[in-house]
Amino acid sequence: MSAPAALVAAAEGGIIGDGRTGANLALVAGALGVALAWLATSRAGRRINRVNPRTAGLAAVVTGAVGTVLAVLHAATTDGGPGTGNGLVGAVVAVPLGLGAVLLGRRVLTRSAARTTPPEG
Repeated sequence: MSAPAALVAAAEGGIIGDGRTGANLALVAGALGVALAWLATSRAGRRINRVNPRTAGLAAVVTGAVGTVLAVLHAATTDGGPGTGNGLVGAVVAVPLGLGAVLLGRRVLTRSAARTTPPEG
């Protein structure tokens, strides 16, 4: 199975579960991306010596993008409207969550690049 076919199948919930599975996967990916970005930017991440801000920022961007793609695919392929049990509302909530993870991860990456760049002069 190719990667686009797997994403479409996951967004439709055709791999496992009911119609809400794709939206739930998108929500989990978006929430994980936001959590990684928060950990990289917060003081808690600095207390844990094993957290590399650049790696956490890149992981947040990737998981946020995956969550956004899954949410958009799920919203585009659902039948019916909100309240029908197909996960459309979850997909709509997952889109800004995933985009937030991408933006926060990008902020972490730009801050970590600014810290590692030597000053001119």
